[in-house]
Amino acid sequence: MLSNLIRRTRESSIGRRPLPKSNSLLNGKRCFVLDDEFLIALDIQQILERAGAVHVASVASATEAIELLGREPKFDVAVLDVKLGSVERNSLNVAALLQTQDVPFVFLTGMRADDMHAKQFPNAPVIEKPYDAAALLRAVQHALSQDQV
Repeated sequence: MLSNLIRRTRESSIGRRPLPKSNSLLNGKRCFVLDDEFLIALDIQQILERAGAVHVASVASATEAIELLGREPKFDVAVLDVKLGSVERNSLNVAALLQTQDVPFVFLTGMRADDMHAKQFPNAPVIEKPYDAAALLRAVQHALSQDQV
């Protein structure tokens, strides 16, 4: 049953659009994912790996994220869910830490793109849920190509 749920989640988020054929976008890159929904984090991880990422670390809370970012080597790019369902209501403190580490990031959110939280980081691309792989990868590419500071 869980495998059917994972497949449906992946199909609904990726849709029928194929992923970009080149896996060079993230070739050799280290990626970080913060999302409190396991299946979405897994989907994002698989998308990033298919785009060439060599390492994708995923966590479910801002506390775990800050701890991991303090002990791991620098990541090349991050994908952050804005709203977290835990006691920590959002990922803004993680975004601020990534910004001080010069790590570009993308917000993934179920809220409107002009949400007040995303406005605090105007250079960070925002992808709305439900998303598809191509849109997420375009946002990651945009984040990598610009200075977010």
